[in-house]
Amino acid sequence: MTAGVQKQTPQERRKGESALSAFADYVEKQQSKRPHPGRDASVAPSDSGYSTQSTVTEDHAELDIIDSLCLSDTPDQIRLKYLLLDTSEDAGVTIQQLSNLLQSRIVEGHGEALFDLGQEDNGESMAFSKEQWDIALDRIRQAASVLNADCRILLTHNVGGPEEAVFKNEKEKGACGKIMIRQRPATVEDVIETRIAVVGNVDAGKSTMLGVLVKGGLDDGRGKARINLFRHKHEVESGRTSSVGMEIMGFDTHGDIVASNVPGRKLSWEEIGNRSAKVISFTDLAGHERYLRTTVFGLLSSSPNYCLLMVAANNGLIGMSKEHLGIALALNVPVMVVITKIDICPPQILQQTIIQLTRILKSPGARKIPIFIKNHEETINTATQFVSQRICPIFQVSNVTGESLDLVRTFLNILPHHGHYDAEAPFEFHVNDTFSVPFVGTVVSGIVKSGLIHSGDPVLIGPDSLGQFTTTTIRSIERKRIPVPVCSAGQSASFALKRVRRKEVRKGMVVLPKLDHPPKVYREFIAEGTSPTLPFQLPLTLPSSSYLLMGKPVLILSHATTIKTKYQAMLHVGPISQTCAIIDIDRAYIRTGDRAVVAFRFVQRPEYLAPGDRILFREGRTKGLGIVKAVGYDANKPLNPNAGKEMGEEDGAPD
Repeated sequence: MTAGVQKQTPQERRKGESALSAFADYVEKQQSKRPHPGRDASVAPSDSGYSTQSTVTEDHAELDIIDSLCLSDTPDQIRLKYLLLDTSEDAGVTIQQLSNLLQSRIVEGHGEALFDLGQEDNGESMAFSKEQWDIALDRIRQAASVLNADCRILLTHNVGGPEEAVFKNEKEKGACGKIMIRQRPATVEDVIETRIAVVGNVDAGKSTMLGVLVKGGLDDGRGKARINLFRHKHEVESGRTSSVGMEIMGFDTHGDIVASNVPGRKLSWEEIGNRSAKVISFTDLAGHERYLRTTVFGLLSSSPNYCLLMVAANNGLIGMSKEHLGIALALNVPVMVVITKIDICPPQILQQTIIQLTRILKSPGARKIPIFIKNHEETINTATQFVSQRICPIFQVSNVTGESLDLVRTFLNILPHHGHYDAEAPFEFHVNDTFSVPFVGTVVSGIVKSGLIHSGDPVLIGPDSLGQFTTTTIRSIERKRIPVPVCSAGQSASFALKRVRRKEVRKGMVVLPKLDHPPKVYREFIAEGTSPTLPFQLPLTLPSSSYLLMGKPVLILSHATTIKTKYQAMLHVGPISQTCAIIDIDRAYIRTGDRAVVAFRFVQRPEYLAPGDRILFREGRTKGLGIVKAVGYDANKPLNPNAGKEMGEEDGAPD
């Protein structure tokens, strides 16, 4: 009986969706245990079943609120209200204490902080009068000025003024409000950076939306705003993005958009970077199905902090939109949605799109809480709560009339920092693009995953087709086309390299500090995963030379039939994109929703991987997400010792 391509039943689809959401949480926890260069990367995390290392304390971020409830037994704790209203002779001392408090919050927020003026840390109201509010606001501004920071009032209650909330809260009697405090960067390398990947189906308006946000002005309905974003002639002719485009948008310390004072003049990246305190980096990705590999590469290699899903109001969530949403969910990236073209969409069609989008976001695979944002107050409240990945903000905009675009800009301005990077760990840089610049030489761009690097430092870049690394030196560093002396974890940058030709570097390489022993690369590894119906998550485990068997599986998110050994698919690990073959499975076969331990082999060349790396593989629309656990594979210790016996039983079974 031949196995044809079969349509998934509703039961299989629900099984896959549930497996995806549960597996995404597991991968997120495992990734935090990833070792760094210079440490033993061949051993899996201790809870994988492959290692005898000491266990890692599990972090429960949802319990952090307990620390802010003022439940400490320390008797000499100074109440925040006293610091805000102190007008005594010691007011200068308490201003310093208040500035120290703000400094700690700014450091925690990576250069900015949101301050709830009128509320204690535990959420209790201070019951300010209007006069007390004015005093407290003045002292906040004084404390912020000590730190070279500026304040902006975002929203107020019972205060009055242009920022006053439209909808009154009957329970809130005192004056209160939300204040954005943003520090002026001492140098360009201190500028806050937030990376956002823009995805969606073809013709959803991704490039047009970015053109309107970044360049200013409105679209004419025929693609005027998107022209400047295209990188190739055929993109201009077809109107469709086929490559990974980059654009930036800057905000100053007051939260205003950095733009030219001359109408029609576009600022360069250098001007935006020098005048901004916060920069939003947009990665414009392709929406057409033929460019799915490029889109997946852009999503993984750019390490986005957020994902912006564009949905055309007159088409709904169709085609590649679902694929992109599934990949974003598999990568555990917070998602926000923008419904475009509402100016040409009939009301009943728009309502159908909203119902469809709500149903998909609430499904077991997504587990999101859709919040439709229609005014300034909802924008502020949702942006400040977006630290929770369960929330999914939804905007309805028109790039022709400009409706709700101001809400999107406000939301991007106060978007909190998301992501965890270790600047104290050894340096590691992933290459996602290469260039040859006249009078400069070979340049590689990418993301600093950990540590920091200075101009002039000796480094290793590789691996090449033989798995070797080349020794070179960082000639210069640029961020957003601005020369900087140093670059740290979590930042995107470009490095000019000495004595290296462009043909010797490629996407997917890594830049590591010069070590006594060359880094190890691997062609074979073991993966853990499962197979849901959305883009699937597959945790991969790489065994080492001292192979340690791992007892956790691979997740298949979507596949029409079964997956067996010798199956080949495109594997994505950060900027690495290479065909992989399955050489061993811990069972006869895996299907949608299954989790299994799988051994992979790179087809073309070995790559640099470490336990904790998140991977995604696909073949057409078949997807899986996983996590690297250990490196290497020992054929003498197969994952499924009964494989031969099971194959014999299958061959002898009647059709």
